[in-house]
Amino acid sequence: MRPVGAFLFGLMADRFGRRVTLMVDIIAYSVFELGSAFAPSLRSLLIMRALFGVAMGGEWGVGAALAFETLPAEGRGFFSGLLQEGYAVGYLIASLAYGTVFRFVGWRGMFVIGALPAFLVIYIRTKVDESPAWLQGQVSRKAESHLVRDILRYFPTFALLVVLMFAFNSFSHGSQDLYPKFLQSDHHFTPQIVGLIAVIANIGALLGGIAFGTWSEKIGRRKAIVIAALLSIPVIPLWAYSHTVPMLALGAS
Repeated sequence: MRPVGAFLFGLMADRFGRRVTLMVDIIAYSVFELGSAFAPSLRSLLIMRALFGVAMGGEWGVGAALAFETLPAEGRGFFSGLLQEGYAVGYLIASLAYGTVFRFVGWRGMFVIGALPAFLVIYIRTKVDESPAWLQGQVSRKAESHLVRDILRYFPTFALLVVLMFAFNSFSHGSQDLYPKFLQSDHHFTPQIVGLIAVIANIGALLGGIAFGTWSEKIGRRKAIVIAALLSIPVIPLWAYSHTVPMLALGAS
């Protein structure tokens, strides 16, 4: 459901502004995250997760637009790496929470903790300004009305970006999201050990994102992407087939 959310919230951001759309989006996914904690059945849990996916799908695009339309054009490679590592920091915090409090609060309590980002709305409401590009009318109703025409006009590029993002998400979410379960089911590690390995992995992701974002300023975006992808290939055996905690943590990082 995340592509649905990306499309809907993207349209909202063009019409109503990045800032207010981001606040609505954060409140929405926090509400559905909290609702997941109190789901009485699997069916209701799936409904909550589907609605959460819609809201979560809009968060990255709207947040990135607000950030990059506000930040200076110089240094966008560094800023892109820094922005992306917000994900790693969130994952790191979630790993710490899993390793320390999961045994006390269970999976429902973890969903309650996951709803805490709702408080970010207070900061955005009081401290964050609207995108200058949107305020200056660079994103207008006229541009919005030409959306379908522009997609058709640039369809090859649009399709390439969709496939590329599909590959990137498969690359990351297809591995890291399953890794904690892999460590539990195949290695029978405790939540504390799984949380520790996930923390180390996200510290590595944090450093790597900033490093490659900065490096891309010198060698270009495409080369940085290709090099990062190629460097990950030799790590896969270490990441997947190791048996000791230090080696698994090293591979994950």
